[in-house]
Amino acid sequence: MVAGVRQGVTFHDLRHFYASLLIRHGESVKTVQARLGHATAQETLDTYGHLWPDSEDRTRAAVEMALAPIVAGTPADGSGQ
Repeated sequence: MVAGVRQGVTFHDLRHFYASLLIRHGESVKTVQARLGHATAQETLDTYGHLWPDSEDRTRAAVEMALAPIVAGTPADGSGQ
């Protein structure tokens, strides 16, 4: 057992965690492919494609970001008026 890693965690678990961390932080398919040693980007997408945000996730985030200042009572131009 490795210090700080709970019993029962496998190398595969750590590999999946690493891949999901890269994806969550915006890394490209090609970057994740290279880091995991996959032969093709398709292999990476077949395994982890469900973790990448889709258009709906991105558009929702864009609208939330644009509306956040308005909801908070601050104009989007940052003028404070």
